[in-house]
Amino acid sequence: MAEEPKKEEQKTEAAAPDPHAQIYEVANRAARSTIAVIDTITQRGGFKGEELSTIGQLRDQSITVIQIAENYQQEQAQK
Repeated sequence: MAEEPKKEEQKTEAAAPDPHAQIYEVANRAARSTIAVIDTITQRGGFKGEELSTIGQLRDQSITVIQIAENYQQEQAQK
């Protein structure tokens, strides 16, 4: 008679967390916060004219991070 695996082992194997999930979640939150800070400071006139292109690039990069994280989360939800 073959031994059945312990219930704990079955749960561990079935519910193995994705090692990348945490970094995607943290990156998503950080990027959203970055955009919120940039938008707030911009509305208050906190940037000099020569800084605006750099700040705009940072905002665009943050949007890209959010899109990547959301795509990843959607792929994980479909699995």
